[in-house]
Amino acid sequence: MFDRRLIYHFEWVLLLTVLLLAAVGIMNLYSATANWTYGAPPLYVKQLVWLGGGLVVALIVCLFDYRHLQYLAVHFYLVGIGLLIAVALLGRSTMGATRWIDLGFFNVQPSEVIKVAVILLFARLLSKTAGPQGFGIKDLWRPALWLSVPTLLILKQPDLGTTVMVVLIAVTMLVFAGLRRTTAVWLSVLALVTPVVGWFGLHDYQRARVRTFLNPEADPLGSGYHIIQSKIAVGSGGLFGKGFLQGTQAQLSFLPERHTDFAFSVFAEEWGFVGCLLLLLLYLFLIAWGLYIARRASDPFGLFLAVGVTAMFFWHIVVNLAMVIGMLPVVGVPLPFFSYGGTSMVTMMIGVGLLMNVSMRRFMF
Repeated sequence: MFDRRLIYHFEWVLLLTVLLLAAVGIMNLYSATANWTYGAPPLYVKQLVWLGGGLVVALIVCLFDYRHLQYLAVHFYLVGIGLLIAVALLGRSTMGATRWIDLGFFNVQPSEVIKVAVILLFARLLSKTAGPQGFGIKDLWRPALWLSVPTLLILKQPDLGTTVMVVLIAVTMLVFAGLRRTTAVWLSVLALVTPVVGWFGLHDYQRARVRTFLNPEADPLGSGYHIIQSKIAVGSGGLFGKGFLQGTQAQLSFLPERHTDFAFSVFAEEWGFVGCLLLLLLYLFLIAWGLYIARRASDPFGLFLAVGVTAMFFWHIVVNLAMVIGMLPVVGVPLPFFSYGGTSMVTMMIGVGLLMNVSMRRFMF
């Protein structure tokens, strides 16, 4: 029987925050693509459709008790792995990367979906194994094994940005669960050594991105063009910005990928420091509310589930913003609810649905 308390405890705060972020993102997308000539529906209309679809999915996720997901976590994980394998065998290649499955009327990017699968799996694993003493090195072999399969498959595509996101989400959940001091030290050493060793496994274009990050002015019309134009856009916004549809970097097409990776650069140029501050405060509220939901969860699985989803939001925000202002290499990480992308929008909305589910059932034991 349907519990009326679910309606009373419906998570309006989270939903309205996300819809506000998405509305600002669609407005920004309209500005970023205002001078484009379309032979199909405009991107901001497509994004609106994806938002509507994602909202429906989020509400569907709220209908069933999230506790049942811990029994299906492994199944979701295996389906995600199967989709990643399908990408390797049947995927559509674009600009040297094979990341999408073409379904005719839209493309699916399984590496986005695997983020949710990893969150579910780790929430199940940690809720059963986390203890007051924290995890030792020997305790991490099983999480490492589960994590290694999707990361290797995503690296094969290649997609360094999504790989980094999946690893950061999993590591955040592990740290939240608790690590022994020696384990933390060894993981810190591993984090320092991995980039050095991993350099030799990167593709040429990925190495070029790192070199560009270190010295973008060395090739201002080539590999350094994106980040230089992005920093010009962000810096030229000043205190209050140039105004809606008045950003020269976007409207004169100097800024590449302004609807995806560099959507924030368009916003910064048009709305300035004050607008960016308000947007960042909105994102900060989203992260704080996610942690608030985690703290109020009624069981360990819900706790780790909420932490994982919040970590997914947090790392996407941090990496994208650091990327567009030159503090990190450009790795193709979208800004949640803001950058254009159908699979990304639906994945983030699934995360929203999971958070709402945990919050709405906090009174049920």
